[in-house]
Amino acid sequence: MDLAAHLLDLETQLHRQDVRADGIALRRLIAEDFFEFGVSGTVWTREAVIEALRGEAFSMREVSDFRLTLLADDVALVTYRGHRVATPHRPSSDSLRSSIWRLREGRWQMQFHQGTPLL
Repeated sequence: MDLAAHLLDLETQLHRQDVRADGIALRRLIAEDFFEFGVSGTVWTREAVIEALRGEAFSMREVSDFRLTLLADDVALVTYRGHRVATPHRPSSDSLRSSIWRLREGRWQMQFHQGTPLL
């Protein structure tokens, strides 16, 4: 599997309900020193994300325009357009997304994520 396909798979695992509800799976995918600039403007840590996702009203997500930029042999930037499907609890939304993934001890983990809303 090429790196772009592998990172797309890892990124979209984080969009799945079963992974979002599983703290062990999230800790495997998200680096200990992770932080996120959320669509809401909130700055999130790994533990805050894991706690928030535990009680989340899940919405399906779709990815398009996925791109990989290799920043170093062990650091990759991925960017894409995200779409959150509407549910009875939340309207649909579109955003631009970026994540930095870092290879540590033979495993890629998300180091940073940012969501920018498209209005």
